[in-house]
Amino acid sequence: MISEELQQLLLKYCEPEDQLLQHIDRETNLKVLMPRMLSGHYQGRVLSLLSKMISPKRILEIGTFTGYATLCLAEGLAQDGIIYTLDINEELEDMVRENFAKSPLGAKIKYILGDAQQSIARLNETFDLVFIDADKKNNGTYYDLIFDHVRSGGLIIVDNVLWSGKIVNNAQDKDTKNISSFNDKINEDQRVEKLILPVRDGLFVIRKK
Repeated sequence: MISEELQQLLLKYCEPEDQLLQHIDRETNLKVLMPRMLSGHYQGRVLSLLSKMISPKRILEIGTFTGYATLCLAEGLAQDGIIYTLDINEELEDMVRENFAKSPLGAKIKYILGDAQQSIARLNETFDLVFIDADKKNNGTYYDLIFDHVRSGGLIIVDNVLWSGKIVNNAQDKDTKNISSFNDKINEDQRVEKLILPVRDGLFVIRKK
């Protein structure tokens, strides 16, 4: 959505990746199908900074992939904080657990495999920050499931809400229509303050009033 020149400028003026994040990026691109699903350097720094701004005690991430965003979000956790990260892809389990084990934040990460809706129903927590980055058709479902479990002033962040620019171009495929409907749902929700950051594929940043 932005030029390569601007992307390089943005990277120049943000915090660097640590060695583990560089490793995850490289291994994901070499070994995993659809590596574009990885948050990547710049978006990772955005997620890290948002997390650090509110020092959450409890984070929920829906959609782990290879764990890059998980570690970025975990950087902001309070000393006694925990991040729950949910995913259904068992094929990536060994890679993900290895990545988390290499991190000094690994003890704060609760990695849960299975159907996300069922996993959410079993969690008895109040969250300060939720990051939704899973199957896009269920964005609205996940939002509704977690909303009452987010504290007032807490953040809900949803990825891929610009869908490679297809939202702007009013594309008529099913995925684009689903994302557009979700965006409209958030825009009409008077319980929250919200804006879309044109970071990578679009981050909807939503603050519960």
